[in-house]
Amino acid sequence: MSGTMSLSQRADALESKMARDLDYIVIKSRLYSMADGDMSPPPNAGALMKENPKARVLMGDDPRLPAMPEKPSLMDFFRLRFGPCMHLLQSARHAVKAGLPENMVLACLLHDISTIGFIRGDHGYWGAQLVEPYVDEEVTWAIRAHQVLRFYPDESVGYEYPQAYITAFGPDYHPDPYVEEDYKRMRAHKWYMSGRQITVHDIYSFDPNLHVELDEFTDVIGRNFRQPEQGLGFDNSPVAHMWRAMIRPAKYL
Repeated sequence: MSGTMSLSQRADALESKMARDLDYIVIKSRLYSMADGDMSPPPNAGALMKENPKARVLMGDDPRLPAMPEKPSLMDFFRLRFGPCMHLLQSARHAVKAGLPENMVLACLLHDISTIGFIRGDHGYWGAQLVEPYVDEEVTWAIRAHQVLRFYPDESVGYEYPQAYITAFGPDYHPDPYVEEDYKRMRAHKWYMSGRQITVHDIYSFDPNLHVELDEFTDVIGRNFRQPEQGLGFDNSPVAHMWRAMIRPAKYL
């Protein structure tokens, strides 16, 4: 019978089992189901609760995930939500060895945090928005720009279109028109080379034998990331809700 069940029916069955086993009901976000190509209605919380009268929808911390501290720091997100993140650590070390200034080392460390902790599509734009209140403007600009610049070679710095992209997207792939337009603007910007440096020090196929510790960048983060006293997600910044979404990704409302 399972072979004939729709995605929605399978999701309902899974949520029902979780409710029985764990005494709480997890309703995944609409974005999650659309990413599975599922346009059917989300699981019905009311119906699941009728089947499991003692169960409640998840509104607090998710016991399946590592507990976050009351006032989470960027380091806490790296350790408890951004994982695995060796790609970012290797990119940041690459930038250090090249002698980049600390703010650009931080940009390399943060450039893919959306991919590993939030959402993949347009990850440079999302990542820049996530960190905008806490880093200098050049770092934000560079993180946003790398999303676009990675598709365009620059011989002056030895950057070629990544072979990994040809493999992943096909040899005939062309960036979307909005990317083309952003590239024209970014190419003429005063911080063009800051965004370009992220692409240069990006590790498109990270070395599985090279381990880099997050603690190597404690001082860089401390000097260049404005950690809010209340903790990320609780400082009433314009992006606090995005950090809270990573703390509790399955919160019902």
